[in-house]
Amino acid sequence: MAQQTKTIPQSTGTAPHSGSNSETASKSLLQVRDLRTFFPIRAGVLQRVVAHVKAVNGVSFEVFEGETLGLVGESGCGKTTIGRTILRLQQATDGKVFFDGEDIFAASPTRMKQLRKDMQIVFQDPYSSLDPRMPVGESIAEGLLVHGTHSGKARNDLVQETLQKVGLNPYHARRYPHEFSGGQRQRIGIARALILRPRFIVADEPVSALDVSIQSQVLNLLRDLQHEFGLTYLFIAHNLSVVEHISDRVGVMYLGKMVELAPRREFFSNPLHPYSQALMSAIPIPDPRIKRDRIILTGDVPSPINPPPGCHFHPRCPIATDICREVDPEFREVSPGHLVACHLA
Repeated sequence: MAQQTKTIPQSTGTAPHSGSNSETASKSLLQVRDLRTFFPIRAGVLQRVVAHVKAVNGVSFEVFEGETLGLVGESGCGKTTIGRTILRLQQATDGKVFFDGEDIFAASPTRMKQLRKDMQIVFQDPYSSLDPRMPVGESIAEGLLVHGTHSGKARNDLVQETLQKVGLNPYHARRYPHEFSGGQRQRIGIARALILRPRFIVADEPVSALDVSIQSQVLNLLRDLQHEFGLTYLFIAHNLSVVEHISDRVGVMYLGKMVELAPRREFFSNPLHPYSQALMSAIPIPDPRIKRDRIILTGDVPSPINPPPGCHFHPRCPIATDICREVDPEFREVSPGHLVACHLA
């Protein structure tokens, strides 16, 4: 068993403020330090590495026990890669990830298997993540078989109990994935993650493929399960309205970097980074009499293969200055719990 590392680098941010969705937490469960995940690009007859896609490029944050940290940003900004790298489903290029004080990148395969009982994931596409040839009860019970925690009747009872926890019936265990709707399949995905009674779940855009009416049901289910089982979420999403509904804190990603991190209420009332402000201006208001000043970003998102020098956002930023084009801004705390990577914030 790998030795547990108890010397943790200095925390980034503070615990959620009172009034959040979950109870106020003070213990840091997950710490991510200067995480980098690069994908090699190969070319030529010999398939030599000629460049790298810098999917995650120096990201640091932490998730407190019992909270939901929402992670938002454009497609390709590195959100999903962060979630998969944290769980070691993707190999990190550099950096550290500590779970409950233990460096998981230094964990042996045997120890990592033990840790996976506490760290689970809900995938974005509930259909492709399920085996179409396997009854859903067997898919849900697979984790119990791998870890050898239950057998026989006890395993079947736990599968049926977990199905009821996510709003399905026990007899659904005998059906196949194609017999369910999209919302039901996502509930099955949640049940599969929940069956081992983990402490931390990466929810990778769990409602993006669902109808709006079903989205609210799944979000409420996730929140109820969090209260019942004391879960901690890293909630990845595109939709800021969804993130506002479920998150305690919000982190904003842009081109492989985190540009802002703040408590939910402060973020939505006072976004500081120009990119966050542009995202906020695009949220529709359900009252036609209210007009919002849109911030229209010009230009395209730079390539993660060759990101621009200085601040990665400066080619599209309406207030960029010379220092933004030359110096990469520090991810700094400007008020309690509110961090931003912007020279002008």
